[in-house]
Amino acid sequence: MSSNANEAGGLQRRITWVGVFWVVSGVPAYVLITLGDIAATVGTPSWLIWTTSVLIGFVQGFVYAEMAGLFPNKSGGASVYGAAGWVRYSKVIAPVSVWCNWLAWSPVLALGCTIAAGYILEALFAPGSSVHGWRLVLFDLSFIRPDLHVRINSTFAIGLGLMLLCFAIQHRGIMGTARLQTVIGLAVIVPLLLVGLVPILLGEVELANFEPFVPGPDPETAQWDKQGWVLIFSGLFLAGYSAYAFETAICYTSELTNPKTDTLKAIVFSGLLCIACFFLVPFTFQGALGLEKLIQPDIADGTGVAAALASLMGSGGGALFDAFVVMMVLALMLGIMTGMAGSARTLYQGGVDGWLPKYLAHANRNGAPTRAMWTDLGFNLFLLSLSDYLFIIAISNVCYMVFTFLNVNACWLHRIDAGHVKRPWRVPTWLLALAVVLSFFNLFLLGASAHVFGADTLLEAGITIALILPVFLFRHYVTDRGRFPARMLEDLHPGEGKGLPKPRAGALPFLALALGLAVVLTANWAFS
Repeated sequence: MSSNANEAGGLQRRITWVGVFWVVSGVPAYVLITLGDIAATVGTPSWLIWTTSVLIGFVQGFVYAEMAGLFPNKSGGASVYGAAGWVRYSKVIAPVSVWCNWLAWSPVLALGCTIAAGYILEALFAPGSSVHGWRLVLFDLSFIRPDLHVRINSTFAIGLGLMLLCFAIQHRGIMGTARLQTVIGLAVIVPLLLVGLVPILLGEVELANFEPFVPGPDPETAQWDKQGWVLIFSGLFLAGYSAYAFETAICYTSELTNPKTDTLKAIVFSGLLCIACFFLVPFTFQGALGLEKLIQPDIADGTGVAAALASLMGSGGGALFDAFVVMMVLALMLGIMTGMAGSARTLYQGGVDGWLPKYLAHANRNGAPTRAMWTDLGFNLFLLSLSDYLFIIAISNVCYMVFTFLNVNACWLHRIDAGHVKRPWRVPTWLLALAVVLSFFNLFLLGASAHVFGADTLLEAGITIALILPVFLFRHYVTDRGRFPARMLEDLHPGEGKGLPKPRAGALPFLALALGLAVVLTANWAFS
């Protein structure tokens, strides 16, 4: 079998599952970013929304681990393994998998930099300082969204610095990144777990803060009616963007020294850490602070989270508050580095396999996919310059659910088409069936609640997803002249020929796609 992991200019096998665990350790901090938004949407059931969502992600993780075992020489995560399953049936659907994954992951960089820059600005400059309000408007984009424009301000400048710092760290390769993120991860995860546990042990969690158990930010008017269920679906839809994200643990398969055993360990232990954090932190925040505090604007935009963390530990300010401000900045940096590492490898492998432009298929002498990293950085600088890019996050979430659906269902396609290939890990059939059901449930959530984040979210997401078509068609038919790269074909069926393997699932993949589309449209019609 070819090994693009070890060739010159490729990624390098230098890391174990423990290193991957710490690279992925930025994911638990994502709970702090959308904690207030989900509480403001769902109300008192919000802690249960987080728990439910991370458990759905855990089930999906086992499925992704099976597919990763089929491709020990690929990086980039589940979307790359899923594309290898769909390509037998449609050249067009396969790149959608990779594209949706990258569009889902990449904006995390801009979002994390915005919040981290806010903390840094507050720490360095007084509230009335002109630095906070300074901006230079470059372009008006109000024809896309009201009050949308491209501008440069203090947040942009600091965010640029943070992104370049992350780039410099990851330029050294996966091993250097893992070592640094181990240190930062310990500085973030340990306090986060303490914040989740200490108030419970001290008896500061009040059960009255979980009542009445009805969906909505105002318990007096909330009820379990149609609108209430829309709020529940919206919360699950939004939470999945963070709670499923530990699947990035399988982005590094081609960099593992022992992928046969370490791939499963990496995603399982990362998943267990996320289960602990995504349950404890929302539960303790709500139980100790109450819903009214949780839905305050400063919690929703992230700027008040450090103060809330300090109050949970019995302090309203002083040294402990300052320590939590530092922790929040480190947590956001950890999340940014996790996002850059995973999304850059998706771009890199997309370039190697023929889905994305060929220039992305390059790594430096340290095994870092630098051209993909520069592409990520450039895209997120554009997002950082927008006066309001939250609609991009909504579109990214739609893309994430589409990616999840395609790749969970790719597992049974691999079972049919490559059942003879030995798998280091084979997910139990009942668990695979459950994951497939949940993949359709994800599409239901998409259809039922995407409109909550903008009336045209589904249309905008559809247009965004379709942008991959000219990109792929140019790469495949102009650059590669209608032939897939030899590496991709060799990974598909090692030693069995040079063309695409013959599909064996018949019409089943297309029936699954048709049913998925029907679920989205029906849910949208019923709940919009």
